[in-house]
Amino acid sequence: MRQFFRKFRFLGIVLLGISAVIVYLFYNALQPQKTLPVYQPADFNPELVDDSVQYVRKYHTIADFSLINQNGKIVTQEDYRDKIYVADFFFTTCPSICPIMTENMVTIQNEILEDEEVLLLSHSVTPVIDSVAQLKKYALEKGVIDKKWNLVTGDKKQIYNLARKSYLAAKTDGDGGPYDMIHTENFILVDKEKRIRGTYDGTNPKEIEKLLNDLSILKASYTD
Repeated sequence: MRQFFRKFRFLGIVLLGISAVIVYLFYNALQPQKTLPVYQPADFNPELVDDSVQYVRKYHTIADFSLINQNGKIVTQEDYRDKIYVADFFFTTCPSICPIMTENMVTIQNEILEDEEVLLLSHSVTPVIDSVAQLKKYALEKGVIDKKWNLVTGDKKQIYNLARKSYLAAKTDGDGGPYDMIHTENFILVDKEKRIRGTYDGTNPKEIEKLLNDLSILKASYTD
């Protein structure tokens, strides 16, 4: 008799375990899938947005570009086709927030090193100073890996327009010419459709953690 009950006790434990797994799977299936918002110019602080796009509420994407990276190679939107990427604005002689931003971008670089879906893109806001040779020197000093991360320079007007009309990541200076700007500490997460999916304080380690978490959410949205 005891042996009989032992057999049924074992069966009961097995059934209980199976039931727990089923309940867990149903619970997960019923949970709403995490998604990231698609940001538009109207969602941003107006100080960061050019007047021409300030009230745009849908269909905003990053404009096409043609710039030169640390190796003297022309970099265009084609190099980022079907890629998720993180963009920012900096300059190599910046003594304040740029070194911290670069250090945190290196952290992101190390996390995505083997991930072929994700790249990085840093734009110089002082292209006259940041020549190809200067960018290369900076890249070597900071540990930039060419296959993952482009530091780009080029036409000042084009970079200004990208910062103010596309990435929404710079304020106007106003006292040094029509295309002078003050870049922010923002890192911008861009999806494969060239849309902004998040902005993060590039000097804040907790914001970097959030960016990496959001990156995982964004990547998962392309596998469903």
